[in-house]
Amino acid sequence: MRRRLAAALIVPALMLTAACGGGDDSGKKKDASPSASPSQPDVPKAVASADPMPTVKGEVGQKAEITAPKGEPSGKFVVNTLKEGTGPEVKKDDLVVTKYTGKIWKDGKELAGSYDKDGSPLVVPAGSPTIVPMFSEAVLGKKIGSRVLVVAPPAAAFGAQGQPQLGVGPTDNLIFVLDLDSVMPKKAEGTQAPIPSELPQVKADKDEAATITVPKSDPPKELVDKVLIEGKGPEVKNGQTVYMQYSGAAWAPNQGKDAAKLFDTSWKTGAPFSTKIGEGQVIEGWDKGLVGKKVGSRVLLVIPPGQAYKDQAKGEDLPANSTLVFVVDIVGAV
Repeated sequence: MRRRLAAALIVPALMLTAACGGGDDSGKKKDASPSASPSQPDVPKAVASADPMPTVKGEVGQKAEITAPKGEPSGKFVVNTLKEGTGPEVKKDDLVVTKYTGKIWKDGKELAGSYDKDGSPLVVPAGSPTIVPMFSEAVLGKKIGSRVLVVAPPAAAFGAQGQPQLGVGPTDNLIFVLDLDSVMPKKAEGTQAPIPSELPQVKADKDEAATITVPKSDPPKELVDKVLIEGKGPEVKNGQTVYMQYSGAAWAPNQGKDAAKLFDTSWKTGAPFSTKIGEGQVIEGWDKGLVGKKVGSRVLLVIPPGQAYKDQAKGEDLPANSTLVFVVDIVGAV
């Protein structure tokens, strides 16, 4: 039976640190999955080839047909460009939209991939320590449009603990074929619209978490989904996997402060947060406030408790019955 990973959980399951971490689940209803341990052994230097090598059939942009050799893997970390693209070279910290096919070497079992039903791309921050090296190191320096074969021993993958959710054991070598599709923007670009004084003020002009200033007044009772920057992309539809950079704060604990204390932000993970939208996988305020907005937009969400966590406390910075404030940059949707 092929191992599957829901598209909405791809990034958290492959990251070394939780995708919406801190003491809170942010917009998610529950924790996505266990993440690989940050205490990885030293990563072996990547080589272009080793003996034996898997074989790969298929064209770039289509699911790869991977055949693992009968022999034992070399134990080396292999990154081999099967076909070089014609796009720009990937630089450190670029967000690379990567479509992948994966397999476990020893038993040939497939891992759920981008080309499978309900599959979606993986956004990889190139060279980032927050993503396992079999992705982050494999894309660095490659050209967009390339197809890359990766053979990853545990030290370049999930380490000695493996990844039980995916059926990956502690000694498993993994084989991936990565198609480097494009580079995703890191945030919304454009001139931010003025914000009424009764709403939180936002400063988000750098590649980092937004600064949110909550007014002294009481929060609105209804959902606010104000577009601060309107993107030029298509409208987000129910059921799409949406990629977002976000920063979140609770209203009451931060009233009148120069800068709100964020209870969570995607910026600390190195990659946008991804989820299926409009299908109840996140809090209601996200589903209602983001569907219909355009890709490339920045949206200010003020979410009343009834569309957030209601009477559940989510840590010191997110008490029960909190009105939530989010700044969300919609950087992609598939």
